[in-house]
Parts: sequence; C-alpha cells; structure tokens
Amino acid sequence: MANGPKLPQGLPSRKQILDFIANADEPAGKREIARAFGLKGQEKIQLKALLKDMADEGLIDGKRTAYHRMGGVPKVTVLRVIEIDEGEAVAIPDSWQPDDATPPPRLRVREKGKGSALRVGERLLARTEEAGKGWIAHPMKKLPTRADQVLGVVEIDGTGKGWLAPVDKRERNSVPIADLGGAENGQLVLAEPAGKGPRSGVKVTDVLGDPLAPRAFSLIAIHKHGIPFVFTPETLEEGALAAKLPLTADRREDLRHLPIVAIDPSDARDHDDAIWAEPDGNGGFRAVVAIADVSFYVRPGSQLDREARKRGNSVYFPDRVVPMLPEVLSADVCSLRSGEDRAAMACHLHIAADGRIVEWRFTRALVRIAEVIAYEEAQTRIDEGRAEPNLINLWDAWRCLESARSNRNPLELELPERRVVLDQSGRITEIALRERLDAHRVVEDFMIAANVAAAKALEAKVAPVVYRIHEPPSREKLVTLKDYLATFDRKLALGQVITPGLFNRLIKDVADDAEKALIMEAVLRSQTQAYYGPRNAGHFGLALASYAHFTSPIRRYADLLVHRALVDAYGLEQPAPQSGLPATSGLSDRDRDDLSRVSDAISVAERRAMEAERETIDRYVAAWLSARVGEVFQTRITGVRKFGFFATIIGLGGDGLVPVSTLGRERFSYNERSQVLEGEESGDSYAIGQILPLRLAEANPLTGALKFELENGGSAPVEPRGRPLPLKHRGKHLVGQRGRPGNIRHQGRGKR
Repeated sequence: MANGPKLPQGLPSRKQILDFIANADEPAGKREIARAFGLKGQEKIQLKALLKDMADEGLIDGKRTAYHRMGGVPKVTVLRVIEIDEGEAVAIPDSWQPDDATPPPRLRVREKGKGSALRVGERLLARTEEAGKGWIAHPMKKLPTRADQVLGVVEIDGTGKGWLAPVDKRERNSVPIADLGGAENGQLVLAEPAGKGPRSGVKVTDVLGDPLAPRAFSLIAIHKHGIPFVFTPETLEEGALAAKLPLTADRREDLRHLPIVAIDPSDARDHDDAIWAEPDGNGGFRAVVAIADVSFYVRPGSQLDREARKRGNSVYFPDRVVPMLPEVLSADVCSLRSGEDRAAMACHLHIAADGRIVEWRFTRALVRIAEVIAYEEAQTRIDEGRAEPNLINLWDAWRCLESARSNRNPLELELPERRVVLDQSGRITEIALRERLDAHRVVEDFMIAANVAAAKALEAKVAPVVYRIHEPPSREKLVTLKDYLATFDRKLALGQVITPGLFNRLIKDVADDAEKALIMEAVLRSQTQAYYGPRNAGHFGLALASYAHFTSPIRRYADLLVHRALVDAYGLEQPAPQSGLPATSGLSDRDRDDLSRVSDAISVAERRAMEAERETIDRYVAAWLSARVGEVFQTRITGVRKFGFFATIIGLGGDGLVPVSTLGRERFSYNERSQVLEGEESGDSYAIGQILPLRLAEANPLTGALKFELENGGSAPVEPRGRPLPLKHRGKHLVGQRGRPGNIRHQGRGKR
C-alpha cells in the first residue's frame, strides 16, 4: 500500500474508499484508510461515521479491521477450503458474516504445481481477484487450522468431565471436551477445537447419535473422509428432468431381440452391464457387452455432471451405497432392468477361437434385458446342467477368453474379500470370505475384453482416452523384494524383464503353503497402485498394453468420460432437444483439451472410497468379534514391526496387533531385512505368513482395531498412553443371532 500511487489527502469520498478497498494489497480497515488519506483527529471520527453509513447503505461489508465491497471479497483475506474439485481447492472467506440468504462467494485457489497441496478444512491467507464471473485466490501462506472437525464418542468420567474418544485406530488418546453442545455420554459427535492451544479442548458442533447403531459405521467413514452423500435439490431436480428424456429406436441400434442377461450380486442396486454371445461357426463367438448409456442422461456442464465429478465414484458400504448419481438414474432409468427398454452403449466383439478379440465396434443401442441373474444362481444352473442356451454360450465364449488370458499370464494373487451379511434391521448375521466362482470370472473377462476394445477404439481415432494405468513395480520395491526373497534362498534377478508371469512362476514354485503365503504377501507389497490418466503406461497386473474403464459408468466417472470420448470419436451424438439439458453428450471442450486434471481428481476420489470401505468393514468385523473376546482363533501373520506383529483371522479377516510386550519377558530383536521378530533367549520367531493360534484380547467397534495375545499368554500387556476406551467391548446389540442369514447388503464388485 505504501508503494502505491499517492492518494489525495483529506476525508475521502465514498467512491475513493471503494477504490482503495478494491486495490489494497493487504486488509483495508479503518486504520489503513485513515493512514492512506492522511486523516487526523476529527477527520478520523468523520471517517468512522462515513464507514458506518456505507455499511448501512450496503456499499461495504466486514469489520473495522478489514472492509470489502458488499458482495465481494477483500483483496487480501483469510480463506477456508471447503472442497477439492478436480484437484483444485475451492475456498470461502473464513469469517463470512452476511445473513443466511447471502451465500459466501466461492474462490478457486490457484496453487503452483500439479494438484492441490491443500486439504478440506485448511485455512490460508490469500490475495484475491475477480475473474470473469467468479473469484480466484492466490495463496500467500497456510494458516493454522482453526476449526478442523473431528469425529469421536463422548465419554463422561466420574467427575462429570467430558472426553472425546477417537474413532480412528491411529489415534490413541482422548481429548477433553470444553463444550458438550447438548451431547450425552456415548454419543457419536462432530467436534472442533475450542481454542487455539492444545489444552483448549474441543467443542461439539453436531450430534450424530449412537456410534454402534446400525448404519453408524458407514456414517463414521462418510464424515471422516468428507465423502459427499447428500444431493442438492437442484441436482435431484435435474436428475428427474433427465430421466424423462425419450428413448426411440430411430437413432439407436435395436438389440431388443437379443436375450442379453445381466449377471450381478444378488442384492445389486444397479445393473450397468449385461452380456450375450453366440457361436460364429468357426470356433469363435460373436458377443455384445451392453453398458448403461449414462452419457445420454448426464451431460457435460450440467448440475448432474458437476456433482458426479465431485464424487468421482459410488461408495459401497455393507449397509448403504453412496451413489455417484441420484437414485432416479442410478437405480432406475440407467439401470439395465429385465423386461424394460433401456438406453445402452453396445460393444460388439468378435472373439476368435483362441480368445483374441479380432474385431470390435461401438453403437448406441436400445436393449431389453432378458433376465437379471445372481452369480450364485448362474453358477448353479451351469453346474447342475440346467442352463439355458444363452448361459451355455457365455460359458463357452468365456473359455476362449480364458485361453487368451492364460497366454497373457496376468498377475494371479489370491486376494480374499470379506462379505458382511446384515438382516433387515442392519444387524450382523454373518461375516465370511466371499467365494470366488466361475460366474465371477465369466463376467470379469467379458468386461476386460470390452475395456480393452474401448481403449483401442479410441486410440484408432487418435481420441482422448482416460486410461486405467497400473505401472510395473519400482526398482526400489524390487530391490526390497529381492532382499526379502534371499532370506528364503530364492533369487530374483533384476537384470531381466519384470513381467506378471515372473511373479506367478515365483509363487507357483513354492510347495510349502506357509512359505507361499509369505512370498505372495511380499509380491503384493511390491506392486504399485493403479490410477487414471490420459497418457498410456499399460496395465502391468492384467498384462495389457492398453486398458480403459468402460463398463461401469453408473458408479465410476472415468467410465463416463470414456463413453463421451466414444460418442465424439464415432459420431454417436444424440442431442436432448427442448429438455433444458445441455445438447452435447460428448466430451466438454475442457476435458477434450486436458484430461489430466479430472483424471487426478477421480484417482484421489477412488482412493478415498477404498479407504472408507475398508475401514467400515473393519468396524463391522470388530463389532462381530466384540462378543467373542477371549476366544482363540487360527491367524496368519500379515506384518511384522519392531513393536510387535499384525495378524488376521483365517477365513474371516480382521487385522489385529500383538504387541511385543506381550510375547514374554525376554528381549525380542527385529530383523528389518527378513521382517522377523526373534527372541534372544528362546529363539522363538514371528514372520509374515506364519500361522498360529492367538487369543482375541480386545475388539473396538468404533475404530475397527483388534488386539491379540499368545494363546498361552505372555507378560502382561502394557497399557496404551492416554485414557482407555470403555466402549471397546461394546457392539453386542449389532450382532444378531447366528442362523438364518438376512439380506446380503455387500456383495462386492469383483467383475469390475
């Protein structure tokens, strides 16, 4: 401000004050205005009255330490991040004061570098500017988070003092509550820091209810990870409008005569894919993979599209689904229900006798699904010899695809998936590992074939592609794996080309089951995490050079982008005339020019969903086991650290810690290279993959944490620092009587 142009001295006019506020490089309050215009004595009193009049007239807003134009934002101000949109932070003024009828302005934060280093809830000092119809913020520095919300359970101790017990297994200490906000003992709440210092405690802002009630575990994950789960009225209204778009066969390929079937989990709420096949007379097959034509209903730039981009994907919990699209679309109009006409994107495949896809084409089609069949039912019909010709054709075509898959030799790791079974009231009736059927493999291989065809079809047109990328293991991870395998007298030559088949042979050559489990765990840890991106790097795990996600546009935004690219590349546009929706169903100009930003954003959203789903399953498992504390289970060690080892219950899942302090009074040394804990006196050792009986010592449904101890006991376990959680053995009212299974609410999406 001091370096700016010289201002006229004396009491300024209203316009001069507005211009000064708009152009100031730092917060412009009463003191700064007075100094800039050289005001003294009586003039300062007149300025105070003038500023009050301008506020009353609606010309300015804010406090006397920092004013801004009404409806605008100060040139320099404190912002709070409220969401991450496509990798870019969106923030609002941290102390927005207008009445509720005036929403706070949203500013897009322009950070240096790729992606956002900011997180939801963080505060920053920023320089702002109005650009077009919106506001842009340029960060100056991060500020301490003032109101970072935390989830926890209220505990009232014997003195009447409130404590917030954490629901995150990584947090071990409770926090004092300065303001209960009406919350009662045992309730799940949202809270925020009550002051600046760590001793200020927290104040409760929202009471969410009983933390162990049915549906509470998923609610914990939703709030903890900031997953959007409520659609705005505008989005719901637009969804209802889109659902009324007329379906006609004049601009679509009519495939209603084909007995296409959808094979899905028994409790699936949406059906976005269906398949059909018939012999071609030469040992191969003609096939159709019909996928819900979501791009016809969800058009770029619409409110539906903006909401779907923000969510990135649907999130599946045992007790609920947080959908990417409103239910009128996800569970109704877009879902491929049997006996009803539906819009589809059809992938026509010609499968050779050796399983190679020798021809493909894409059309917009009209389909009528002949039947929706559960995986188990389809498998039973095949096994009992009572399958219809269509199912038999699908299995025969799959054997061709399976032959090609075997020749590719993709990575084969046994990754068991836990299944939570709930009854109608949300009580647990069973938790078990999901059985892997041929029916799952049939659908999975058809989906992989269609995904490959989509990627190659777009490449043929030199069109933008959102690839599903799984890069080979890094050299650093391979060196770690090599060193680990050396402890088993097994070699991994790093000079050779690393392929999935190399790992498969490594695992297959191990005869001992315990050793095989150890090596499989090590191979799994060496793999990179898959992600989305516009530059192809192949899919290492599937041994494919080009791969894109095309088959689940109801629940994945990446698939919707691939559909839109196909619409553009193959001239499949279908306008939505006189509907009030955007006309185009292809890619937006922004996405066509640069897919990197949205690819990064949906990759982050996917990881968020995976973590939330996994944590929720852990909480259900802990609730199920909380009634069985003291029982001995057969377990397998999954990780070893110097402070103890982690083990999982065989056939059930549920990871728990065995602290080294409970292993005995002798000293245990940790070999980081071989990842083994070994007793210096007894020689007892604990290594990854080892199977041993352990007693369940603790099960905490709130955090999903388990704690085990040796079957025959050891030294007394050391109490964790901080206050213990008296709720750790609760959760019995979530566990129903074993016997007749209830509705299966979480079947997984193995085919995807």
